[in-house]
Amino acid sequence: MMPAKGFAIFCGIYFVNYRILTTTMKNLIVIGHPEKKSFCYSGIFKTIVEEIEKSKDEYEVIDLYRDKFTRPREKLIKKYQDLVLWTDRIYIISPVWWFRLTPRMEIFFDEVFKPGFAYKFVNITKTYAYPVPFLKKKKLRTYVTHGAPALPVLTLYVNSVKLRLVMGVYSFVFGWSLSLFTKTKQFWSVPFVSDKKRKKYLEIVKKDIRRDLKSSKKNEKKLISAKA
Repeated sequence: MMPAKGFAIFCGIYFVNYRILTTTMKNLIVIGHPEKKSFCYSGIFKTIVEEIEKSKDEYEVIDLYRDKFTRPREKLIKKYQDLVLWTDRIYIISPVWWFRLTPRMEIFFDEVFKPGFAYKFVNITKTYAYPVPFLKKKKLRTYVTHGAPALPVLTLYVNSVKLRLVMGVYSFVFGWSLSLFTKTKQFWSVPFVSDKKRKKYLEIVKKDIRRDLKSSKKNEKKLISAKA
């Protein structure tokens, strides 16, 4: 007969393993396009949702153009912030308009990723400070669509869209990481390319999401092995 202490330890290990086995990654998808027929919405967003649902991971959606943005919107912003804290991984989807993301996506950055919630400044001198990110543990992927071709944006405009997004927003909130650049994908000339090309874009999205989901399963197995 197993001693009471040994039985308790056995039960504790079994419970921990069961909890880890049933834990799923939490995903937050932020879609910032007003048109449901758009490539962002009916293509990228739909693909991400389908892949996550196949994996049975958890996900929540922030649909910026379905929510009411009239002021006061403190309750809505608090809801968004709670979802950001809840999630393990964030997916941002938006077209590029005037070399920025859509107005509501920019509002999301301005009002959700506030100092005190997403980062803080630490002074070096009275006039110079550096940002300390509070969301460094969150994983992030971004998909932005362009009407323009790649060549002028990458050369004449030195890809200011991506530089400003990664260095001017993400680095403050999520910290400095090469993955912020590599996981911010740009799809070019979306309204003008062939259906075949748009399908290739969606294949990139599928591969990314499957890689993310596979990675989370690997981490889960490592946790199980460590507790066994």
